[in-house]
Parts: sequence; structure tokens; C-alpha cells
Amino acid sequence: MSEAVWNKLKDLEKPSLAQLFAADPDRLDTYATAFELGDEENSCAIRFDWSKTHLDAAHVAAFEELAAAMDFTGRRAALFAGDIVNPTEGRAAEHTAQRGVGKEESVALAHENHHRMAAIVEAIHRGAMGDVKHLIHVGIGGSALGPALAIDALAREGAMVDVHVVSNIDGCALEQAFAACDPATTMLAVASKTFTTIETMTNAESVIGWLRENEVDDPFGRVVALTASPEKAMEWGVDETRILPFSESVGGRYSLWSSIGFPVAMALGWPDFAEFLAGAAAMDEHFRDTDGMANLPLRAAFADQYYTRLRGCQTRAVFAYDERLAMLPDYLQQLEMESNGKRVKVDGSPVDGPTAPITWGGVGTDAQHAVFQLLHQGTNLVPVDFIASIAQGHDLDPVHHRILLSNCFAQGAALMAGKDSDDPARAYPGDRPSATILLDEVSPATFGALIAFHEHRTFANAVLMGINPFDQFGVELGKEIARQIEKGGTQFDPSTEALLQLAGIA
Repeated sequence: MSEAVWNKLKDLEKPSLAQLFAADPDRLDTYATAFELGDEENSCAIRFDWSKTHLDAAHVAAFEELAAAMDFTGRRAALFAGDIVNPTEGRAAEHTAQRGVGKEESVALAHENHHRMAAIVEAIHRGAMGDVKHLIHVGIGGSALGPALAIDALAREGAMVDVHVVSNIDGCALEQAFAACDPATTMLAVASKTFTTIETMTNAESVIGWLRENEVDDPFGRVVALTASPEKAMEWGVDETRILPFSESVGGRYSLWSSIGFPVAMALGWPDFAEFLAGAAAMDEHFRDTDGMANLPLRAAFADQYYTRLRGCQTRAVFAYDERLAMLPDYLQQLEMESNGKRVKVDGSPVDGPTAPITWGGVGTDAQHAVFQLLHQGTNLVPVDFIASIAQGHDLDPVHHRILLSNCFAQGAALMAGKDSDDPARAYPGDRPSATILLDEVSPATFGALIAFHEHRTFANAVLMGINPFDQFGVELGKEIARQIEKGGTQFDPSTEALLQLAGIA
């Protein structure tokens, strides 16, 4: 059935963007939607504008047919019901339950865990653990990227605690954190689902050593563990009262909403963290309860599939025209490429086409002077997402923000329109797609909804491709070989052997 729909999609006419706007005076109303958050007194919105993509009524109808053929409704229902949606590992994927939307028992457990986390956060802020000014948070992958992004976006000014997120095993990263922290007023958060991740545990041991070397009497008394394996944390030396658990059914790159968000709550305070969860929950409810193209993450997935499968686009670019969202492209790289970078379907059969594009991007306006040459005049067709905020995040002259937004909107317009010239070097082909996500403001609620939108977009893409977005076995082989190198006694290819010799490892 799905093959027949793909054949139909391939055979459809593909008008230019200019033709689409000319043929449909209501195109903007159809493909641009304001997602409202909050109540009448405290309302804000995110505008999702997919009008400058090549989606049209015929393609949308066919993609909705594809979604039906791939049982999108059933797989979405399974996600929210807490059923097994990660068959290779026999697990549910219950990150939405952390936001209060999901299986009743899982939501109740998440609420209990959040209550425990809120009590510890508020106790620390009240001084129950002494004068705490700094927190070193060690984790890797989703245990680090999510907190680092959220803190950078929401806690640039007035943070209640100065948080340093360290993920790299390279000691330079830890040394930088040490230089910024006073050991007498520093806590350590260790984020590891299994509490065995070698990079995280090595970094954690080094922080304990640093505290001890600087005459902190009880280094382990400064530790909070964020884990799905509480017994392992206790074995390592963390007191049970300072272990914040989360469920095995919460995957690493989807774990920001769980106790992995502890450093975010430490920086922001619990009320703002709760607002962050509520914004995500609003997007969860929209995704769960809305069908067809009106479903914003699904609409985005239709466009993603159009460019990847029908136009052969191997990459998708994301540009945040807001310094507070500078880390968003990095975060989306992991979310999308680790989730959907697969070569087999859920049933183990080979994927019959491309899956996730390479996600990349940067920050406007810096990126305009670095990579936009290729976007405007290169031979690669690259769909672009622009993300910006109407409200500025600084107290300087508003001219800064006006120029920033003018550049953001101008780039989308220029990519679409292009420009003719008698000089080929000065000609722009145009008809290059972009989408724009415009926040009223970068607040905990809008930021939560934005991240949840991308999680559901990733899931919707996976359903349309028939793959499992919740395992990540591709990251394991390199780790396994690294462990073999550490043990010694294994012969590798000549190139690797030479590198080991040069580095003094063999």
C-alpha cells in the first residue's frame, strides 16, 4: 500500500513556489498556523509557517494517505498509551508522560519523581546543603545536550545557580569548569541512565578528586545522581536521599523532562521548570488530538519527506536567529540523526529509500556570511528552517533586534524569489524552500513547546518511513572497539595500529 502511495507522490506535478502562491491566494492561511499557549491573561504563541515549502493540496492529500497506510494513528496511540514502540529493546517511549500526557500510571510516577526533584531543588535554593553557587553537571548525549541547550536559552541572566554542563571526556572541558567554580560552593550532578557510561563516570570521578584535593570534607555529600539505575548510584557512593530516578522507558535524547532536567531547574527555579513542562504538554495534546495536515509536527514531516524522498535532498539546515537558541541545531542533530538514521524498518527489512537527512545549521546573522552562498547559488537543494523570536532577549537598542529579524525574513524571501541577471555569477535561481518558526518570546513555555514539536516531528517522520526512532545501536560499535583498545590484546587494521602506536596507546 505505501509503495503505491509513494509512486503516486512521485508522479505528481511539482509547481514552483511562485506558482503555488500565484495559484492560491489563501496559501498563507493554509500553511501558516499560530499555536497558542497559556490563557487569556498570559497567552503567547508560536507561528509555524510552511507556506514557502513546495507542499500543495495534491501532495498533502497523498501524504495523508501515506500516513493512513503506515498506521500513523495507531502508532501515535501506542506512543501515548505507553505500549511498546521500541520493539528492538522491548520498551515503551514515555517522555510525554514526564509532561503529564500519557499512560495514567506513568504520569503518576513522573509526578512523584518531579515532586521529589522539586523538593531537593527548593531545599538547595533555601541553603539546606550550604552555600551552593555552582553546579557541575556531567553527562553525555541527551543527558548533556538537552540541559545545556535549555540553560543557554533560558538562564543567561539571573540564574539561581551557575551551571556548567560537561560531556566531553577530554579533560580540557572539565578544567574549564573547574576554573569557573569555587570548590567550596560547588555541587556535582551525575547524569547517566545506567550509571556505567564510561565518559560520564570518568568525569564524575575527576570532579570528586578535584573536590577532595581542594579540601572539601565530604565530596560525595555534594553529589546528586540522575539515573534509571538507583542501586548503581548507591554503589558508587551517592546517598539514597540525593538520587533522582527516572523511568527506563525514557530515552536519553528524550530525557530533558525527567530528572535529567535537574540542572535546568537548579538554574531557573522550579516554577519556570514547571512552565517548561507545561509548554511541552500543550504540544503533546495538540499532536495527540489533531489529525492530518492540521497536526503541526505531522505537517512538518510531510515537508521533510517531500524533500528527502521526492527531491533527493540529503541535508536540512536549521538557523536560529536568536543567540539564546544557538545550541538548537546541535540538539536537533542528535534528536533527528540518532533517532532516524536507520537502514532497516521496524520489521527488520531494508529501508526502501533515504531516511533522515543530515541536520546542520548555525546562528543568524553569522551563518549568512559563511554558508548562505551555497544555499542561494550552490547546486545542492537544501530546505531551511528559520527560528526566531519577536521579543528580543537583551536590553540594548531595539535596532539590534530589528536588523536581526529583517535579515531572517529577508533570507527566506530571497531563497524563494531569487534574482535574474545577465551576469551568470550574479544570478540567483530562487525556488528554494524554507519554513519559519516564529516565537512571540523565548520563554520556558514556548521553549518547551518548541522542543516537544521537534520530538513529535521526528516520531512522525519515523512512522512515515516505517522505522523505529527509539533505538540507537549505531553508536555501540565504536564504543565496543574503544573498550577492546583499553583492554589490549586485539589486533586491528594497519591504519588503526599505526595510529595507536603514534599516540602511545598500543
